[in-house]
Amino acid sequence: MEYDYTDINSIYCYAKELEGKKFKDIGTNENYVRNIKGGLGQFLEEEYFGYEVNSRAEADFIEAGVELKVTPFKRNKNKTISAKERLVLNIINYMEEVNNSFEESSFWRKNSKILMVFYEWLKDVKREEYEITKTILYQFPEEDLEIIKDDWETIVSKIRSGQAHTLSESDTMYLGACTKGVNKSSVREQPCSEEPAMQRAYSLKQSYMTFLLRNYVFGDKKSERIIQNKSELKDTTLEQYILNKLEDYYGQSIDELMKQYNIKGNPKQKVQMVASKILGLTDKLGKTEEFQKANIKVKSIRVEKNGSINESMSFPSFKFKKLLQETWETSELRQMFEQTKFLFFIVEKNKTGEYILNKTIFWNMPVSILDGPVKETWEETVRVLKEGVKLKPSGNKVFNNLPGSKLNSVCHVRPHTSKASYEPHNPNSDELPDGKWMTKQCFWLDKKFITQIILDNS
Repeated sequence: MEYDYTDINSIYCYAKELEGKKFKDIGTNENYVRNIKGGLGQFLEEEYFGYEVNSRAEADFIEAGVELKVTPFKRNKNKTISAKERLVLNIINYMEEVNNSFEESSFWRKNSKILMVFYEWLKDVKREEYEITKTILYQFPEEDLEIIKDDWETIVSKIRSGQAHTLSESDTMYLGACTKGVNKSSVREQPCSEEPAMQRAYSLKQSYMTFLLRNYVFGDKKSERIIQNKSELKDTTLEQYILNKLEDYYGQSIDELMKQYNIKGNPKQKVQMVASKILGLTDKLGKTEEFQKANIKVKSIRVEKNGSINESMSFPSFKFKKLLQETWETSELRQMFEQTKFLFFIVEKNKTGEYILNKTIFWNMPVSILDGPVKETWEETVRVLKEGVKLKPSGNKVFNNLPGSKLNSVCHVRPHTSKASYEPHNPNSDELPDGKWMTKQCFWLDKKFITQIILDNS
């Protein structure tokens, strides 16, 4: 069928005809189909929609104001659907974007309406065999747009202050500034600073795209919202709105708040459960639409009577062999910190032994720390694994030479479980590259570093 490239409805109807087709059924330009990066989108642009590939600032369908994006999803082992990656939009021109308002920005001029074409990614399947499953015409909901405007302002404010080189996806909620380039040499000049900055592009976070897929594209499941009306964000950000609500309860006992809200349940989740009630929620804070879209993780930090923190902060265990297959830039550890924002609840023990809600902090890993001490710990872990982990029994314990807290005061490696095991195929152990087995390990943020985060935000 023919379509009118100036009419948004005609474009959408034509795009819907793609559903159920494999890429090999659409055209013959195998060069685009098999191209390692960006090929499938370019393939559809030329072979199906009939316009030449371009890098202009306007939307692909200029007259209709519609941008075309082709993006993969995957099915997980638990049968849920997830976005395979973030949705990369347009390159950020640091020198020009600082002169624009949001409405004049390259992001908004190009991406206010997006024709999203979803295909299912399958391991070990040729790209031309991928099947297009869904196409949608997406316009940002009003409540999302308020948060995206704040995200855009956060990104551009850093550029205006000569800090483009410190940008991170975790700076923002839904709209990210992701790296865009082959390697670390892909840099651009920035205003107000002579420091070169990594080339970056606007992107919708992977967590945002996963939520979109699960709740709108493949279903209509509704998650609870913190913000019920966009007017609640008129003069504040989502972060500040949450902090303002919780601030009224600083100094109150967690146990007393549990009684006040008639909360029973898992003691490990009590702080998050209290916070949910304060914000008027029925479910956990981490399950809200905003937290899922923004990939915000909730953590509680306990401060003892003497002001010290007794526990470092753990993260999911890693597979020894899989770690050796990574590069630092694509490693799970780096991507996790690059894409995750944290909400820390600081609870402090008072003289009577009760834990008091002392403070709440939104925090994300600074790039200087991520590509400094955290990278150092990751690289040392890789080195030890390659050379062979040295296991040294002593009494009832077995010591190893993976990087501990003495390497730096930020990040170290130690067991993920209190149940040690060096037996093959034990649930608490993992196979080393040399064939031996040892207790599962994970990366930890050091308690000294966490203490510093609290001090920096006091």
